[in-house]
Amino acid sequence: MSKYLVTGGAGYVGSVCAAHLLEAGHEVTVLDNLSTGFREGVPAGATLIEADIRDAGRHLDDSYEAVLHFAAFSQVGESVVNPGKYWDNNVGGTMELLAAMRGAGVRKLVFSSTAATYGEPESTPITETMPTAPTNPYGASKLAVDHMITGEAAAHGLAAVSLRYFNVAGAYGAYGERHDPESHLIPLVLQVALGQRAAISVFGEDYPTPDGTCVRDYIHVADLAEAHLAALDAAVAGEHLICNLGNGNGFSVREVIETVRKVTGHEIPEVVAERRAGDPAVLVASAARAHERLGWTPRRPDLAGIVADAWEFAQRRRAAQA
Repeated sequence: MSKYLVTGGAGYVGSVCAAHLLEAGHEVTVLDNLSTGFREGVPAGATLIEADIRDAGRHLDDSYEAVLHFAAFSQVGESVVNPGKYWDNNVGGTMELLAAMRGAGVRKLVFSSTAATYGEPESTPITETMPTAPTNPYGASKLAVDHMITGEAAAHGLAAVSLRYFNVAGAYGAYGERHDPESHLIPLVLQVALGQRAAISVFGEDYPTPDGTCVRDYIHVADLAEAHLAALDAAVAGEHLICNLGNGNGFSVREVIETVRKVTGHEIPEVVAERRAGDPAVLVASAARAHERLGWTPRRPDLAGIVADAWEFAQRRRAAQA
């Protein structure tokens, strides 16, 4: 049994990873200021420290095997209108976390990064060797952290893995997606099925794709959690390994909507809107390196299964609020 600190462990992905660590028999401490996370999202059996990432130095010691770092603001639109918030928390906060880890002698890190670091790639599937050119401060802040981690590994022997991915979806039992405001397609379409939204907007239907709508890579949150645990075993002192995580297939906006119709049995009205600026036609990540270095392959690639898990969580949450 090992002891792990999960920053941002009261959020969507962090909570599922914390739950997986506990199920594997490990001791888990969640550090989260609950600004975007939820107290009830902390898995039973984990210790919650309600604090900012900048306070990690007060709580870290050499009893921790590693840190899994999820504590970041992640709304692209907000990052455009308030970039300082993202530089301060995502970059400045992580700088202090790395210093705290160094001071405490904690020498292993798994960082939840993003495929937004690549910006608008010239081709897909996206590999780790492609140029990084983020198109918003959120992606830029995550890329800056990746550069920071590379330097930390080279200078101080940190064993680090960064995992870059696009659209996380689905749910894992009691742990699911509940962002406010919500910006992700699957939960937005489910809101229509629940009667919480009148229709789903389709931003452009004239893209060079089979049905004219954008194609994106969706990965089940439980598969993502398993990749983070695999990364803990794959981390090597002095190396910063960067791996993309992907489903291996992309799904169009209309494929997602139609799948929600089939899974929920509800009509999902559509409203076609103009394209959003900067929306590439296809974004799909290659997970070949993750397969090779982490031994990881997604076990839940079926879109209907991803939607079904998210639907079950959405209904559970609505019943709890009733």
